[in-house]
Amino acid sequence: QVQLVESGGGLVQAGQSLRLSCAISGSIFRFVTMGWYRQPPGKERELVAGLTIGGVTKYADSVKGRFTISRDGAKNTVDLQMNDLKPEDTAVYYCNGLRAGAVYWGQGTQVTVSS
Repeated sequence: QVQLVESGGGLVQAGQSLRLSCAISGSIFRFVTMGWYRQPPGKERELVAGLTIGGVTKYADSVKGRFTISRDGAKNTVDLQMNDLKPEDTAVYYCNGLRAGAVYWGQGTQVTVSS
């Protein structure tokens, strides 16, 4: 059974940084794409950052220049480095992966940014 487990969320002040990590059961290279999504309170889930198996990255306009997605093939993890956090980044962050036509989600981790 494929599992994605997020960690690293928390409460920070505006301008600070956090690093989220997604641990994947099995090889990360079996996933066509991996990504981080977020769902702010009362809003729909949205893509924050994506990474293809070929290493191509994609970012939401609101996080470009501040967030970086990366993977570690040895550890089978996908990380999201978040710098210069803003109150509008407050959300539940979810790890996502597409493998063999199936979409997998983690349970989510809360990120709260105070002003």
